[in-house]
Amino acid sequence: MNSSVPSSNVSLSPGNVVLHPSWDFDGLVPSVVLSFSFLLGVPGNIAVLIFRPNFQHLSSVSQKLMLNLVVSDLLCLLTLPLWIYSFINIWTFGLVACKLLTFLVYCGIYGSRLTVTALSVQRYLLVVHQKKWTHQTGVTLLLVLLWLVSIILSIHVLVFRQVTTDQNKNICESQYSSEAQWITVLLMEGLVGFTIFFVIVFSYVRLQKKVKRATFFNSPQTSRLITSIIMSLFVFWVPYLFLNLLCAAAIFLHNEDILKHSLTALYTVKALLFVNSCLNPALYAFTSHFFCCKKRSEFSS
Repeated sequence: MNSSVPSSNVSLSPGNVVLHPSWDFDGLVPSVVLSFSFLLGVPGNIAVLIFRPNFQHLSSVSQKLMLNLVVSDLLCLLTLPLWIYSFINIWTFGLVACKLLTFLVYCGIYGSRLTVTALSVQRYLLVVHQKKWTHQTGVTLLLVLLWLVSIILSIHVLVFRQVTTDQNKNICESQYSSEAQWITVLLMEGLVGFTIFFVIVFSYVRLQKKVKRATFFNSPQTSRLITSIIMSLFVFWVPYLFLNLLCAAAIFLHNEDILKHSLTALYTVKALLFVNSCLNPALYAFTSHFFCCKKRSEFSS
């Protein structure tokens, strides 16, 4: 518990699913999940960039947010082949690549989640409060702020990420010099993650209530879409966030048994985070027309 490297074969960073390499069942499952995410997610997000489905129905604000979501998802998905290779074998790309690639994955994950949050709040304001955002300068500032926050939330990996040697194998993982550092990182990720989750859920729950009272919407399809968005966030993100907080509690209480089991669960749960990035095109870009309205006046009930 007092060593600078977690006494487990699992690293703590959400962007790093490259754990201690071992080609067994525990190593095979995350590798398959990551491969699936790459093969499905990269073409799906590139298709959104090229074809821009349903963009003719969207405002320029929604279009920019949608494209920002695609860029964020691609930023982390395009790094997966290197992580899969390192997961199966060893880390051979050096310290700079270890820090930089993990930082890019972090930025992509946070950028994606914050963009989804912005989309949910925008849809909530449009449908529930009939407020349409058209100021282009404000949108640009929003995107700049979004990426600035993503960078700030990701900057700690440049400090803690190291290439270590375990059983003559190089591994890219986080090293903490104290339990306080480890707990702080876990609590920060958990707090930010749950805040984002509750904002999105609140926005879509309120939006769904409005949709049910609006006859001009295709309510069954829109309701199913909203339910799918919330369920995908719950399935892919809540287990990770919960385990982060459980790890922080175990470290604080010096309960090595709970910590060991929690870290083992994170071994596979982290790989599932990337599945959400490959589902985003289906959840947002290809179905965005369900949230379009005929006239602003029609929102009033």
